[in-house]
Amino acid sequence: MSGAASHPAPRIRTRKEIHKQRRSGRHQCWNHIIVAPLWPKHGVNLGTLLRTCDAVGACLAVPRLPWVPEALRKGNTLRHRSCVHWIYGDVIRWLEKQRERSAHIVGVELTDESIRLAELPAARRRTVVVLGNEGSGIPSDAMELLDLAVEIPMLGSGHSLNVAVAGSLVLYKVAGLM
Repeated sequence: MSGAASHPAPRIRTRKEIHKQRRSGRHQCWNHIIVAPLWPKHGVNLGTLLRTCDAVGACLAVPRLPWVPEALRKGNTLRHRSCVHWIYGDVIRWLEKQRERSAHIVGVELTDESIRLAELPAARRRTVVVLGNEGSGIPSDAMELLDLAVEIPMLGSGHSLNVAVAGSLVLYKVAGLM
């Protein structure tokens, strides 16, 4: 026997056990945490974000572009109705309305004032997490509406993560689940 203490192998919980421990019923719109990929480029990222929204009890706010409903339908691997807020018209105006409603606006972006993900507190009031375009980030007119910018530290040579991965990490942190 090696110097390591012997302990039983981890037991994998059954689906039934997992469902007993989680909330009853499906996720409804609590309107507390909203992730907003306002300039989407790839439909698969929206499907991933929709799945993360269900996991953390958040909603997805997305522009009603012609291709987006089909992308969400394909990406909804849970196969039940998800919490989606459609944005019609100007996304900057939508963001201004969120600010008028006293939402805390958090952008995922590299700025001189960005805080690290580890420092991001859990949402204590209605929070909108703004995600930029995969190539160009959050436009300057939207940056002016942010209360806070958060960055995800990286050791590799890339300057950013995939938008769905970055959004998922921030959602878990804002939801207080990590």
